[in-house]
Amino acid sequence: MVDRTFEFLHHNEREEKPREKGITEIRGPYYDPMGPRELRDILETMGQYVDIYKFSGGSFALMPEEAVTELIDVCHEYDVKVSTGGFVENVLIRDNDKVERYFEEAERLGFDIVELSSGFLAIGTDDMVRMTEIVAEDYEIDPKPEINVQFGAGGATDPEVLEEQGQQDPEQAIEEGRRHLEAGADLLMVEAEGITEEVTEWRTDVAYQIANELGIENLVFEAPGPEMFEWYIKNFGPEINLFVDNSQIVELECMRSGLWGKATTWGRTVTWKGDRE
Repeated sequence: MVDRTFEFLHHNEREEKPREKGITEIRGPYYDPMGPRELRDILETMGQYVDIYKFSGGSFALMPEEAVTELIDVCHEYDVKVSTGGFVENVLIRDNDKVERYFEEAERLGFDIVELSSGFLAIGTDDMVRMTEIVAEDYEIDPKPEINVQFGAGGATDPEVLEEQGQQDPEQAIEEGRRHLEAGADLLMVEAEGITEEVTEWRTDVAYQIANELGIENLVFEAPGPEMFEWYIKNFGPEINLFVDNSQIVELECMRSGLWGKATTWGRTVTWKGDRE
């Protein structure tokens, strides 16, 4: 049971942490700085709904070690796992011989998850899967590969520029995701660009295809905007795993819980657990 006021009023049932569904991952420092006082404020009020905290854009590489480890410690205090975000792309292209040193340093600093993304890179699936295998087997940190259907994804590039790059066949992303799961990954991040972000028309068919082929329990969908996470909740239910900006955690949880919503979701978002002994 979650701890909340007005507990006598309706609230969709939520699994307690560590959750296997209804996972919420939030963005940490990227669009603006975030220190331990702001993070503690977020987690003191909404921490029971936050499962993963993600450093984006390699922001940790700009900060003193004490600041990074303090943010990680605050997260762990509230049973929130911490992810590196997809900075491995920068390591691969600029410091190719230091990839495993990057994994070692992430483990040493206390990260729980290393995200393995390749949206900006022309790199083979075998190489990406090999990284998943190495992290899963050799480090006390979880691999979290990202799959995508848009070359150049990951940097909020204008839709016209991404269209010029061309989209990949969703089957390729699905096959890569399947191989990552077989190699030891528990969760996959699904990049929003090319599906619901920075596109002239949403590719909801791709979201359905990926979910049906790989299983929504194995996926965290990027949904960097209320209209995006509302669509996922309407079509997959309130226990879909989502990644949102930290500024959106309250709106998302109000929608998951059935407490509030928009015109098309208000009063319609429900769960049903049955009465099994």
